[in-house]
Amino acid sequence: MSFWSRFRGSSKNEVKPKRLDYLSEALALERQGDYDAALTSYRLALRDQPANFKVLQNMAIAHSKTGQMEEAIRCYRRALQVEPRLSGAHYGLAFLLLKRNEDMDAAYHLEAFLMNPPDGQESERWVRHARKTLDEIRTTGTADQSEVINEDFAQDVE
Repeated sequence: MSFWSRFRGSSKNEVKPKRLDYLSEALALERQGDYDAALTSYRLALRDQPANFKVLQNMAIAHSKTGQMEEAIRCYRRALQVEPRLSGAHYGLAFLLLKRNEDMDAAYHLEAFLMNPPDGQESERWVRHARKTLDEIRTTGTADQSEVINEDFAQDVE
């Protein structure tokens, strides 16, 4: 590249900066337990792709783990606006709504989860848990919160 090409800022072989994969970075930070930094990376990923339901869903999980339940609910709802059949978001949102004693709304999301359950052997435990919780809501009007499964399968949707 000649001096004048560099000076003008043009070149055939111009080196372009690579975009960081903020989603992968955020997931790695979460695995290390640094949820605040992970949330920052998720926000950067959303800046690049505002309708990325994977980012929104994982962001909701990180908010849940840091006790920011309202933000988690907001992220799950936004993810469901983008992808209405997103089973992980229905599952996560249902249990957050149960914590707020919004049992009927939670039942709706459990039903949506069960209509489109995730694939895989390990998902059967979440399906059983969702069915059991939904049955409790239908029979007693409320669900027993002592058995909430803490792990989120939604993070497997990288």
